[in-house]
Amino acid sequence: MRFTNKVVVVTGGSSGLGFAIAEAFASEGATLVITGRRQRQLADAVGRLGKHASAVCTDISNPADLAALFDKIRVAYGRIDVLIANAGIGAIEPLGAITEAGFDKVFTTNVKGTTFTVQGSLPLMGNGSSVLIIGSTASINPGPGLGAYGATKAALRALVRSWILDIKGSGVRMNLLSPGPVNTQSLRDVLGENAQQVIDGLSERSTLGRIGEAHEIGQAALFLASDASSYINGAELFADGGASQI
Repeated sequence: MRFTNKVVVVTGGSSGLGFAIAEAFASEGATLVITGRRQRQLADAVGRLGKHASAVCTDISNPADLAALFDKIRVAYGRIDVLIANAGIGAIEPLGAITEAGFDKVFTTNVKGTTFTVQGSLPLMGNGSSVLIIGSTASINPGPGLGAYGATKAALRALVRSWILDIKGSGVRMNLLSPGPVNTQSLRDVLGENAQQVIDGLSERSTLGRIGEAHEIGQAALFLASDASSYINGAELFADGGASQI
């Protein structure tokens, strides 16, 4: 198994896409640390992921929470081999209805939170380690009401392109994985009562005729974090059924 004896941290790993990614790494023998904001949900996820998984309740927008997370990892394992920076939030707020609170929340979590998650992990990472940041096709085609969310994901692309220069020579790779719409409960919750209608429309845009499944994103994450992609650095992989190409 590709990740036996590897310490893999998945932020936002207790549900949805993050859990599917964590599950993929668990299937490859990883020692997992997942984070999330809800203790009960984390405990349930750890139970499903198996004996090599643990959890730390963490809000990535809170610097004190991040400091505590990395302190616990340092004491327990002494290193991080793979960081999956997945935690983030999204909301639909079209122009004319954008609120300052909503705007600040999405940027604080998705941009500031991811920035300090990555920065805090680097002292625990060494040659051969990998950072994978979960972006979104919303960074290039956000759709109605997703301007602020899409902007946060576009910001992550710009940050990665700079960060690989900042850490040049460290042996740490850093890439983006940007899914299109994925069939998760969180997507359906955001879309509300018209969820299935919207999903049907998104499926028509895909060259595969459907939206993604969470386990497919997990498999893409395994590739980008593994030695199979050892010469891939600073890249963005769109896992969207080809929708971003049309």
